[in-house]
Amino acid sequence: MSRIETPWGVWEAAPLSEAEKLFAGLRVPWWVAGGHAVELAVRQATGAVLDYREHADLDIGVLRRDHLAVRELLADWDCQVAEPPGTLRPWVRGEPLPDGAHDVWVREHPEGPWRIQVMIEDSDGDEWVYRRDPRVRRPLGTLTIADDGPPRLSPEVQLLYKAKCPRPKDEIDLARVLPLLSVLQRRWLARALRTEHGSHPWCALLD
Repeated sequence: MSRIETPWGVWEAAPLSEAEKLFAGLRVPWWVAGGHAVELAVRQATGAVLDYREHADLDIGVLRRDHLAVRELLADWDCQVAEPPGTLRPWVRGEPLPDGAHDVWVREHPEGPWRIQVMIEDSDGDEWVYRRDPRVRRPLGTLTIADDGPPRLSPEVQLLYKAKCPRPKDEIDLARVLPLLSVLQRRWLARALRTEHGSHPWCALLD
């Protein structure tokens, strides 16, 4: 298990299997995001298990309209919402989070390591809205994929998040996922990147 030191405590990400059991009790949509979503996409398409890096954290996505249900599911956990610039504060049960809050760190108790990162996504009616650029949208029904494993964020959406400041592991994720994308997925990602950035080095690989 990867152990990461941060100014706000140690991360020892929960195994995906444990998070899947925990969130199975949530009666609203949720999905695996981040590096685990990439790994699930590759595993589902090829049967391969990624071995180039460990996961520093475990991201679980939910819609903002459902975030209070997540807090109730985690009633006995220590939940802290990340607020700029680089601070954490307790998220108490029943408290609606402000629109700018997208990131919640979760651990079993205040003395324990951080285990899960809950990512809160925006929506407008039946559309998902990209929080970094609300011009980028897509139907909620296309945001996630449910196959043999837990629900996961669609790979082209995950790559959009990774494209802002790509790290070496993000470039590797792109290389592993790119051959798996359909023409429509590639076109969507290229359009989204150009909408947000004007131009982006990844667009040449997508066109």
